[in-house]
Amino acid sequence: MKLAAGVEWAIHCCVVLSRADGPVPAPRLAEFHGVSRTYLAKSLQALSRAGLVSSTEGRVGGYVLNRLPTEITVLDVVLAVEGDAPAFRCTEIRQNGPFAASPEQCVRPCGIAAVMAKAEQAWRDSLAATTIADLAASLADLVTPDEARAVREWLAQ
Repeated sequence: MKLAAGVEWAIHCCVVLSRADGPVPAPRLAEFHGVSRTYLAKSLQALSRAGLVSSTEGRVGGYVLNRLPTEITVLDVVLAVEGDAPAFRCTEIRQNGPFAASPEQCVRPCGIAAVMAKAEQAWRDSLAATTIADLAASLADLVTPDEARAVREWLAQ
């Protein structure tokens, strides 16, 4: 399974917003992560459409989380950016070729479709079990309080 870079960027932005003291402008988020402003804007728009973030206008405008970081899961962010279509789409290849099965023989999913669905459900369950707050807490273990304060001040500029 391959996810777009925008998923990673959106998750990082949510973690940063969870630690910011106020709204953070999109250009500041892009600069902080060293990524394209234009492409990051698409991820932020997807988060906004999903109701995970909102933007405010004006001199102190920018993006903020709409819910507490404990209420936003990694799966929420992935689905906001990538959509909720399954990663594996069965094309019923069993109905092709010289020994094609009839549609009646393909009422139940084949073993391949079943194992793929089970794997995807496990993946989704894992992402749903991790919140933005969990990720922010793990990040907090990697930086000193002075570094965290410097980042918050830089974001607020």
